[in-house]
Amino acid sequence: MRTFILAAVAALALAGTAQAQMMGPPDPAAIFKKFDANNDGAITKDEWVAAGRPAERFDLVDADHDGKVTQAELTAAIQKMMQARQGQ
Repeated sequence: MRTFILAAVAALALAGTAQAQMMGPPDPAAIFKKFDANNDGAITKDEWVAAGRPAERFDLVDADHDGKVTQAELTAAIQKMMQARQGQ
């Protein structure tokens, strides 16, 4: 019984890893659309926080520090994050 449980846990862990690999990188356009609650083409800090993101990270993504994150800024930040993860 113990061997069966360990095998089941291992299978679930492998399935989760495979699923994460199949999902691929995040889609910046989909994320932007989700975060831009009022659909004005920019994400404010309030929208960012309302989407569940840490307020202190907003300033890292808002490259020109104008108080708004554009789709280009979000895409660049996601690409930078993905490159950093690949370098690990």
